[in-house]
Amino acid sequence: MIKNILAVATVSLAFLACQPNSKKLPIIGDREVVEKVVDGKTVIDTIYPAIPNFEFLNQDSVLISDKNFENKIYVANFFFTHCPSICPTMQRNLLKAYEKFKGNSGVAFLSHSIDFKHDQPHVLKSYASKLGVDNDQWQFVTGSKADIYGISDKYLVFTKEDENVAGGYDHSGYLVLIDHEKHIRGVYDGTSEEETEKLLSDIDILLAEYK
Repeated sequence: MIKNILAVATVSLAFLACQPNSKKLPIIGDREVVEKVVDGKTVIDTIYPAIPNFEFLNQDSVLISDKNFENKIYVANFFFTHCPSICPTMQRNLLKAYEKFKGNSGVAFLSHSIDFKHDQPHVLKSYASKLGVDNDQWQFVTGSKADIYGISDKYLVFTKEDENVAGGYDHSGYLVLIDHEKHIRGVYDGTSEEETEKLLSDIDILLAEYK
């Protein structure tokens, strides 16, 4: 299903690129068309998928929630600190976005650790510091397996424990762009420099929507 959604997103982005003066990103994901009555009239409304409410423990041992991201756009991903495969590249690429938008109160970053056993707050704190993150604009969070793995699906990210892969965890390396309404507005391969550059450009486009 994720591949189909991403394929639709790619087509949508290509279509938008062909439109004159088009500067709006698509909303990604299955949508529901419903009828409702407003002032005695039946109207058609479109309900877009959204990231649900959440609460996780961050690198400072502070509980944060979706409320911390209100009136912000943010980039989310899933990783673990001792990941020997895609995580180092993905996090270095996300660091480019952090450095470009550092100090911009309208942009935030959220990395979920999928290693709920090892990646406790002090481990995440050390990892963030070594990566070069020195403010609260980029949050690194942990939580229960059910909460972390459950919400990854909402971001269209695959996650699972797998003792047969390096590091013991398997996951996709997507960087996911979220708007003020918690809608997904872009999904990018975090291991690709080209995709990372597109993310940087799309953040600017999305910021312009809220000016």
